[in-house]
Amino acid sequence: MVENDRWGIFFAHLVLILGVALVVFPVYIAVIASTHPSGTFVRGVMPLLPGPNALENYRTVIFEGRSRAGTPPIGGMLWNSFVMAMAITVGKLSISILSAFAIVYFRFPFRMFFFWVIFLTLMLPVEVRIVPTFQVVADLGMLNSFAGLSIPLIASATATFLFRQFFMTVPEELMEAARVDGAGPLKFFKDILLPLSITNIAALFVIMFIYGWNQYLWPLLITTDPEYYTIVMGIQRMVTGGDSEPLWHLVMATVVLAALPPILVILFMQRLFVKGLTETEK
Repeated sequence: MVENDRWGIFFAHLVLILGVALVVFPVYIAVIASTHPSGTFVRGVMPLLPGPNALENYRTVIFEGRSRAGTPPIGGMLWNSFVMAMAITVGKLSISILSAFAIVYFRFPFRMFFFWVIFLTLMLPVEVRIVPTFQVVADLGMLNSFAGLSIPLIASATATFLFRQFFMTVPEELMEAARVDGAGPLKFFKDILLPLSITNIAALFVIMFIYGWNQYLWPLLITTDPEYYTIVMGIQRMVTGGDSEPLWHLVMATVVLAALPPILVILFMQRLFVKGLTETEK
């Protein structure tokens, strides 16, 4: 029995190692490709060891960009993506937790109707309503602005639903105790519900940040000023822009830099992220 368990553990770990290698290998190739000169890829052979041009390639994409492709330095694009992702994340969390709080703890006419109306918006993503949304943003003069990049993407039925489900599991005794102590709705929300919701907020923060960071279609539609380009737009322009072949060593350097912020967010919030997805006890 022990011997069989050992073989089972061995094969389980072997499958996990192979799975990790399968996922990590393309990332490794991108990192390696970003350290070689452009002439390396003309020969059609992909090296597996780092090259000598890492600092030069990263300095080029951060501070110089690729003018022939119409791609500005990516330092500004990284900042634009960060501002957009943070605005979307904070906005989604703020609106969702307040709307869920109102739906669960306040009694008003048609509250469940309004909740299901919010929930039904899951079937209307921004790609479906992109033309009227663009018209509204244009009429309000928010083209080529951070407000135009973030505000139309802030509403989130998913986060509202998850916060509602969490609030419904909070014991009613806490609300009664707070009421006996003279706490009003906002104090109950701030002193009791928010601390209990930290892990859920952290889990949704990671998901929403990555959602905002990876946006491509909406920024491409409403931005024509290079000052508001996002990093995903920059990668696309480096691959398809200009009248020359893509400089893959610079493209890969940009891809590596674009992947760093989401990775850092996941690493720093990993414990709360996992806890927020798996914790059931209050």
